[in-house]
Amino acid sequence: MTALFRQNLIEAIVGALVVGIAVVFVLFSYQRTSGNVGADRYRVSALFPNATGVAVGTDVRVSGIKVGSVVDQSLDPDTFQARLGLSIDQRIKLPLDSSAAITSEGILGGSYISLTPGGESETMREGDEILDTQGSVDLMTLIGGFINQTGKSEDKAAASAPAEPAAP
Repeated sequence: MTALFRQNLIEAIVGALVVGIAVVFVLFSYQRTSGNVGADRYRVSALFPNATGVAVGTDVRVSGIKVGSVVDQSLDPDTFQARLGLSIDQRIKLPLDSSAAITSEGILGGSYISLTPGGESETMREGDEILDTQGSVDLMTLIGGFINQTGKSEDKAAASAPAEPAAP
C-alpha cells in the first residue's frame, strides 16, 4: 500500500509542477502581447495601406529600440486600410507629427513598426492617431519587377545589336 501511495504522490507532484509551469507561461504570454496596455503605457492607432507581416505582438521601435508593441489590428471599414493599435511606453513622449513605417529586419527577418519622431512640441496622448504612415513593401513584387525589367533590357539589347555579316 505504501508503494502505491508513493507512486500517486510522485504523479501528483509532477502534475502540479506541469500546471504551475503552464500558468507562468500563460501569464508571461499575456504580459508580452495584449495584456501590456496599462498604467505604464498609452495607446495610439495608425492606418496603413498594407500591413503584411505585422501581427499582434509585433515590436514598435524608435531608432531600433523597442518602445512598445502592436496590440490589435483591424480593417477600417471606410478606407479599407489596416488599422493597427500600438501600445507605447509612457516614458516615450512622441511628438504629434511623428510618422510610422512597417519595416523589415532584412530579407529573411520579421517586420516591425518603426516610429520616427517629428519636430512638434505637443506630444501624443492616449487615443491619438499617427497620420503619416508607410505600409510594408511586398518583396516578391519588387523581385518580380526587377527580373521583368532585366529580361526586357536583355531583349532590347539583342534586338538592337547589329546583324553579323553573312559568311561568303
